[in-house]
Amino acid sequence: MITPAQWQKSSFSGGGEGNDCVELAATSAKVHLRESDTPTTTLTTTPAPVTHLLQAIRIGTFPQHP
Repeated sequence: MITPAQWQKSSFSGGGEGNDCVELAATSAKVHLRESDTPTTTLTTTPAPVTHLLQAIRIGTFPQHP
């Protein structure tokens, strides 16, 4: 299990309680994601899909919901 000290959240989310956001933790060859308001539910993947997602968000090619 990943310890809470390893979880990181975006600097854009603020630092206080109640600032729900996606948190990320990395272990050997895996990336773990969770929503801060439901920390017991996690998604585990490899770095490549997360890298592609972040690149798409940065350059604006990630689909937006109307």
